[in-house]
Amino acid sequence: MARGKRYQPEQVVNLLRQIGGAESGQAGVEGHRLGKLLSPERRRSAVSHACERGVSERHACLLLGQPRGTQRYRPTQREDEDALTQAIVTLASQYGRYGYRRITALLQRSGWKVGKDRVERIWRREGLKVPKKQKPRGRLWLNDGSCVRLRPTHPNHVWSYDFMSARTHDGRSVRILNLIDEHTRECLMVRAERRWSSSKVIAGLADVMVMKGVPEHLRSDMSWVSTPPGW
Repeated sequence: MARGKRYQPEQVVNLLRQIGGAESGQAGVEGHRLGKLLSPERRRSAVSHACERGVSERHACLLLGQPRGTQRYRPTQREDEDALTQAIVTLASQYGRYGYRRITALLQRSGWKVGKDRVERIWRREGLKVPKKQKPRGRLWLNDGSCVRLRPTHPNHVWSYDFMSARTHDGRSVRILNLIDEHTRECLMVRAERRWSSSKVIAGLADVMVMKGVPEHLRSDMSWVSTPPGW
């Protein structure tokens, strides 16, 4: 049996770095940091690539800390693997907020004799993820009590104002009131004050209304909309 070419340890390390760069989609090893070969599968892949470059399997396994038995292991696929994978993908598409544990419960309820570890393995292999939970968006409460988010359709339909915090050169805080037209995205007002009171806010909005007209709705930073009487 022919033996592989004998490399020095430094040469093997450089070769494995080049392999890692190719697997990560980089042209070379300069300018990026390689990921760690933590999983047996990644080490198995690195050893296989090194053997293709002429490094002996024994030498590559020794440098990577990969047992040769693990390197030569070939996973066996069960007969129901494809059907189970399809069932998991279907349930994940149907229940987008469910993780692999709840998917496992649904599979067991439908007759599958499967544990969460096997479902998790398939889940990760297929790249399934639960989308991040988004912050609930504010709703506009209309006069009839319905909760329908109002979409601006024309200028002066919905104005929105919000506060920002900043500090001046002396370290004192300042609050900035910003007002925009949600339809045109025009900034109608930017005003800074050390302290804001309700009367100052009303006075600032009134100044803009004199110049731009009165909007149909006002949305504040607390996600509510006011429709003053007589508008």
